[in-house]
Amino acid sequence: MTDAIRIHAADNVATALADLAADSLVAVGAQRLTVAEPILRGHKLALAPIARGASVIKYGFPIGTATADIGVGAHVHSHNLATALTGRDDYVYAPPLAAPPLTPPAHGFMGYTRADGRVGTRNEIWILPTVGCVGNLAARVARIAGARHAGRVDGIQAFKHPFGCSQLGDDLGHTRGLLAALAQHPNAGGVLIVGLGCESNQLTALLDTIPASRRGHIRTLSAQAVDDDEAACLMLVDELVEACAETPRTPTPLSALTLGVKCGGSDGLSGLTANPLVGRMADAVAAADGKVILTEIPEIFGAEQLLMDRAVSHDVFDRTAQLVQDFKAYFTRNGEPVSENPSPGNIAGGITTLEEKSLGAVQKGGQVPLVDVQRYGGEAALPGLTLLEAPGNDAVSSTALTAAGATIILFTTGRGTPLGFPAPTLKIASNHELAARKTGWIDFDAGMVIGDGFDAASDALLDLIVATASGQPTKAEANDERDIAIWKSGVTL
Repeated sequence: MTDAIRIHAADNVATALADLAADSLVAVGAQRLTVAEPILRGHKLALAPIARGASVIKYGFPIGTATADIGVGAHVHSHNLATALTGRDDYVYAPPLAAPPLTPPAHGFMGYTRADGRVGTRNEIWILPTVGCVGNLAARVARIAGARHAGRVDGIQAFKHPFGCSQLGDDLGHTRGLLAALAQHPNAGGVLIVGLGCESNQLTALLDTIPASRRGHIRTLSAQAVDDDEAACLMLVDELVEACAETPRTPTPLSALTLGVKCGGSDGLSGLTANPLVGRMADAVAAADGKVILTEIPEIFGAEQLLMDRAVSHDVFDRTAQLVQDFKAYFTRNGEPVSENPSPGNIAGGITTLEEKSLGAVQKGGQVPLVDVQRYGGEAALPGLTLLEAPGNDAVSSTALTAAGATIILFTTGRGTPLGFPAPTLKIASNHELAARKTGWIDFDAGMVIGDGFDAASDALLDLIVATASGQPTKAEANDERDIAIWKSGVTL
């Protein structure tokens, strides 16, 4: 078995596939070399001498600059490698080369077709509080109604959050827009929006942001306006269940799927196994004329040109560049460097610089043409890849993916997390050890890529996606891990 892997022929580092002992002889393809010091799985070792100030190359691209001379077989990490990112870059547009056509898979799924033609993978009742003050009321109503209507719908979920009061301007707009987008999601056969009455995020203003054609399945209640708010909420939920409980699942082509792709708690193997595997799923869905959504803008810094090179027009290129630059300005405006990443868990798992993390992360978008750019709270409307504005935070970005229309989220991880979100979220481990140790969290072991290859892993994961879209619960759903988080970007009164 190969001990470490060189991803691209131009790379001067390889990634350890298992813990490597000092003085051990290891194989990297046809090369044999002696390990100079202990190197953990997922971490990098030098394949050639790298001089101080020279670029360290992985994925065929620079991932930073050597801060010391590095010998063959040495550990390459935070002690001798630093980011080369700056606060602003100049991007160059070139019309994309014609990509070879992808063969759409024959797969379809059993979905719920809504009145506007969109297709859900779940038929649930969602309770959305406009403000944190009524979050516990929403949760209590969901528990009672869930027991009352067990088996009639796929679930009754309340999505609590602490916002909606004492917010101003764009910050209030973020909260309102995000909740309005969730209220229109095709996985919700019925939605109850519960307000308090005196909050900044007023019910009427929120409803005004939702097209009239998408309000038929929505009910609202102001808790201050009724004597028994719990009973009033339950009556409205009963009404919503009666209206959608008989909605059948019907055969649906893969083109009806909207796939959100996300990574969290990544390690040094994420960019070798789980992320490129998810990229193949993105290619499959897009080849069928489905939609794919990529977000986490700070986690494409250093690799953004790769996405821009796939922009289908100069307009999409310009909007991508503007989104990335706006996010970098957001960092610098708040006194933070744009390279304030990776996280401690990423570093422990072998990722050293943001360039390295980003080059692994963008692989989740496969080779899908970049067709659109949406700001936070926007909806993916076009077949192909949409780039969505949101930070890297797992809960915030995954909520934004759902609000943008993702009906399934593929979430890759090398370290593991129990979190789940409104859309069914499949956790995909980058390595065997995590998948075996956290069976209650992990839905799929992408570590099989190393032994069985991408084709076998792709077939297995696509089968799981279809089963999940057709109703098979994810581990997060089985654990009742269903949460939202809203991007707080302004002052609080």
